[in-house]
Amino acid sequence: MTDKPKTKGGDKPQQSRDDRLKAALKANMAKRKAQARARKAAEADEKE
Repeated sequence: MTDKPKTKGGDKPQQSRDDRLKAALKANMAKRKAQARARKAAEADEKE
């Protein structure tokens, strides 16, 4: 009863996990770049 059922896709679960991680990383990097641009714009406005 403690055994997990095995999936019939070979490495398909691994592939979908990799895809999710890749998408999450891409979204995170886009968010961080946007935050950096906002900070830089705020700094430029303070200097003026």
